[in-house]
Amino acid sequence: MKIYKGYKFRLYPDKKQIELINKTFGCVRFTYNYFLLKHQKDNTKRKLINELKELQEQNPFLKEVDSCALRCAIFKLEDSLKGRLSKKAEPPALKRKYVKQSYQTNYMTYTYNGKKYSSIEIDLKNRKIKLPKLGQIGIKGYHNKKEINGDIINATISKETTGKYYVSVIILEDTLPNTKVEPKKVIGIDLGIKDLITTSNGEKFVNKKYAIINEEKLQRLQRKLSNQERNSKNYFKTKEKIARAYATVKNSRKHHITNIINKIVKDNDIIVSENLEVKKMITVNKNKSAKNIADASFYSICNLLKWKTKLQGKYYYQVDTYFPSSQICSRCGYKNLKIKDLNIRTYTCKNCGLEIDRDINASINIMFEGLKQHYKS
Repeated sequence: MKIYKGYKFRLYPDKKQIELINKTFGCVRFTYNYFLLKHQKDNTKRKLINELKELQEQNPFLKEVDSCALRCAIFKLEDSLKGRLSKKAEPPALKRKYVKQSYQTNYMTYTYNGKKYSSIEIDLKNRKIKLPKLGQIGIKGYHNKKEINGDIINATISKETTGKYYVSVIILEDTLPNTKVEPKKVIGIDLGIKDLITTSNGEKFVNKKYAIINEEKLQRLQRKLSNQERNSKNYFKTKEKIARAYATVKNSRKHHITNIINKIVKDNDIIVSENLEVKKMITVNKNKSAKNIADASFYSICNLLKWKTKLQGKYYYQVDTYFPSSQICSRCGYKNLKIKDLNIRTYTCKNCGLEIDRDINASINIMFEGLKQHYKS
């Protein structure tokens, strides 16, 4: 079975390539904003792409960059406008310069002197990628892979607020297994703030709280930025330091979560977790615990579990949001309503006398509830 898969590489362009990439960002932004403003004044239905050639004639600098990137910007605008008309999406906003910059270009093939060429090519052996107008650029990433098999669909070139350049390539791969694995091992996981994940076999993975640890450093940099002259050299230097600090937090958290999920998915065939309403939890807990909930990235954990199990032909289930996993005795099924208090860390059953860690008890109940869903389906 085929599936769309994304590969993100760090780009190492030279000075000329950096200049052309930045110029393309500006041209894409100019084209997008031009047609957006024009559409707001003129609501007649028409294909915006037909007017691109006229715009290029009026503004010759648009011919210096990848024309496919300009067309992709118009296609995205048309999709946004269609979404607004159907009232399914927010109206599109003007693109700004001082945020994350990006543009998309599609994969195309052409023939010259009897030889076939393609606009995007990935060479993992020499760590190079070929992109339209830019040519060969050095890349970094996926050192364990020798080659990527599949059909290239498009590539998105981006510049992060840290000043680093990246390329994300979408490839149609035949990687999904046609059959599911025969389940032999099952595990339930309870998500929390102190211990990020507690499993039904008693294993606990600590929550490293990267955002909370770096909070003081980020606040200091934000104070420094507020006292500097806006748009000065030092202002942009501090702004980049802030972006790098946030990127460190984000990447460290992602690395930690990915390692945990990889281990859980590798060792188990049926995985069951909670289905938490994260937005509601953050809204209700408008204090320090809201920061902890956001930093824990419960939504990302569940999404990663869903994706990894799908790729490996394994099973992933989520129990109902209001399933009382912490209140039920995992041995006899007795329900203790007093366990709603989060300060009580040990579950004591008044019926059978079981004493067990609160989170381990909850993860066992989640596992059994997930097994019911598995056998029903």
